[in-house]
Amino acid sequence: MRTASLKVKFLQVTLLFILATASLPCFPQNIPLQNAFAHNDYWHKHPLHDALQNGYTHIEADIFLRNKKLVVAHFFPFFKKNRTLEKLYLEPLYNMINQQGQVFKGYNTPITLMIDIKSGANDTYKALKPILEKYKSMLSSYEDGRVHYRMVTIVLSGHKPYDMIKNEQYRFAFIDEDLRKIGRDDAMTEVYPMASCRYSSLLNWKGKGEMPADERIRLLNYVSKAHSMGKKVRLWASPENKQVWEQLLNCGVDLINTDELVALKNFLNTSFANNTKLNVAK
Repeated sequence: MRTASLKVKFLQVTLLFILATASLPCFPQNIPLQNAFAHNDYWHKHPLHDALQNGYTHIEADIFLRNKKLVVAHFFPFFKKNRTLEKLYLEPLYNMINQQGQVFKGYNTPITLMIDIKSGANDTYKALKPILEKYKSMLSSYEDGRVHYRMVTIVLSGHKPYDMIKNEQYRFAFIDEDLRKIGRDDAMTEVYPMASCRYSSLLNWKGKGEMPADERIRLLNYVSKAHSMGKKVRLWASPENKQVWEQLLNCGVDLINTDELVALKNFLNTSFANNTKLNVAK
């Protein structure tokens, strides 16, 4: 009887393990895409998971500070109290990394979570800091005068708490620099790991015909300056077409900003991956 009882308990434990691990999201079929940036990720049916399922390594979420909670939303006052930054992004990532050791199965590839602050910069960051502290084991940090990279890097955009970030000697967040002002601030990647701006603030070309020479030179100059400082480059609100994506990559732009997850994934896994058309700037 004791043997039978032990067998039953073993089966129960095994079943619980199977159910628990089955609930963990795994992303085994998609190669992590280093150039893919999921813009306004929370608009998709399954925030975070849709992006990871398609191999995206850079993901954006907009937040408002509302009743002491960091709610994920793009426009005030369209809030849903259960759609918090912690619930939709930090907690799932933590559970995934804690239990699987990685985000993408078979790849030790880190990701960047860009948090676009829509409410007041300083107050929102003050509310964010203790939340990030809870997940510090997976977050890149700045401490002892240097950056310690881990599986998830938090980059702040939108309303940016510049002074707070730059004066902190211990933190788990970095800032997205304005690409148009690159070099005006002497802070390097310990503050600004990337630099971004609206596509139309630099370029008018929409993908038809050849990119004008003056626009190409302008973009190359900005990219070169950012890369010389070790910063990644992104142009947001860019036209959603392959011709533009191709030329951005040709000019050395690191991150292609998109709402079309599958279309960009297919592009990066075909033309870009096979180098059939692209001659990416080094």
